[in-house]
Amino acid sequence: MKPKFDLLALGGVAVDDLLYAASYPPADEKAVVLCRERQCGGISAIALITAARLGCACAYGGVLGQDELSDFAAAQMQAEGINLKHLSRRAEVRPIHSVIIIDTTCGSRNIFFDVNGVLGAAPDWPPAAVIESARVLFVDWFSIPGMIRAARLARQAGIPTVGDFEQVPLPGLPVLLGLTDHLIVSESFAGKLTGAGEPRRALEKLWKKHHQLVAVTSGAKGCWYLSAENPSLPRHQPAFKVKVVDTTGCGDVFHGAYAAALAEGMNVPERMRFAAAAAALKATKPGAQKGIPTLAEVRKFLRLSL
Repeated sequence: MKPKFDLLALGGVAVDDLLYAASYPPADEKAVVLCRERQCGGISAIALITAARLGCACAYGGVLGQDELSDFAAAQMQAEGINLKHLSRRAEVRPIHSVIIIDTTCGSRNIFFDVNGVLGAAPDWPPAAVIESARVLFVDWFSIPGMIRAARLARQAGIPTVGDFEQVPLPGLPVLLGLTDHLIVSESFAGKLTGAGEPRRALEKLWKKHHQLVAVTSGAKGCWYLSAENPSLPRHQPAFKVKVVDTTGCGDVFHGAYAAALAEGMNVPERMRFAAAAAALKATKPGAQKGIPTLAEVRKFLRLSL
């Protein structure tokens, strides 16, 4: 059966309220807000929006609520071309609500997020046929039982799973890691999970025989990765040099671009370079959703970077 979707995600969707200031204030000080705006955010939502802007057919099959924030997030995803036919709406559920303070001088950000009422992947949703209709499944840590179910169904159907995780420890996380074929995590998370302070050492500890790829991203220092083609040889994808405006969502964009490249059949070095380019372009613009590049922009950037 031909896949209906290039990428299906079930997890974290956020509403991000962004506040821009000249610099992040120290304790007990005040700062003038230069501007403020609301965007869609969250690990799964930004990965999906990225893949959609890069030309993929994408769908969200997680759970949102019936409140104003859920309405906003759903409208934003729909406007980006994401299929919401399999979105479940339940009264007791809420999206993640984040307040993000962006330092416009250095491009850094501080994120305060509220996960009360957040579900993400339900243990009883979506139907197995929906998961089996995807070319690639994207999983995160909202919530682990539903993600384990989806990843097991994907593995049984021969569908690769791309995973992004930020919190440790979490009940069931080792099981989900064992079901994740393409594991891409930050240097901080890798260090917490493995106890290794250096990305290449963390790679060695993270690698398992079921993996197709394990990568540790290190921001401006680039990304180290191992692949099934040569699991004993760590490789490095340098970060592209750009003028950084806002790093919000760069990691999520990297994941979404990688998943899109995987769905399109690119080889491993091509996927890593493509994802690094998309993340670099995102860093040149404010906000997670607004800063996501298009396929034409990524291709032009890569041509000029040769």
